[in-house]
Amino acid sequence: MKLEDEARHKSEDVDNAVLTDVVLALQRRVEVNHDFDIPYLAGYSEDGRTVYIDRHLPRTMASQGRAVRLAPFLVTHEVVEKSLLDKLRLHYLHAHQIALRTERDAVRAARVSWQAYQALMKSNEKPIDAEKVKAVPHDLDLTPYRDLKDFPVLDRLVKAAQGSKGMDRSQPSAKNRAR
Repeated sequence: MKLEDEARHKSEDVDNAVLTDVVLALQRRVEVNHDFDIPYLAGYSEDGRTVYIDRHLPRTMASQGRAVRLAPFLVTHEVVEKSLLDKLRLHYLHAHQIALRTERDAVRAARVSWQAYQALMKSNEKPIDAEKVKAVPHDLDLTPYRDLKDFPVLDRLVKAAQGSKGMDRSQPSAKNRAR
């Protein structure tokens, strides 16, 4: 798809339709993989081409009588964060804040309650962080864990990745590939 075709809506102001176009454009640029254990719910590959979403996180949430996919919002967050880390060399905390606000606005543009969305994320965050990490992609970018000095989680990730060293776990399975 051509760049000009992706920008279906035009506005120089804050505009939900334009942000929805952005969310769709970001999804087209990465693979999404739900096969692994990812502390903090989602992460990205070192090259930024894959967004990993924890395998235990629900794929949808109910909002106003409809099922809303969560991946587009998480992809938006992860792509923005990774871009800011790699291209502008921001500290993770700064990149995360900008990405979180972009995610929030994308959620709101989709007419989903940010409070309900956050409640779902928070309710899944603690159990996922406390779980025994078994499956970790070999190319997971560890920058967030290093920058936050979250050494217990970092240690668990490294040990889990080394435990299944011979496998190429970077390729999402067909059933778990989502765009």
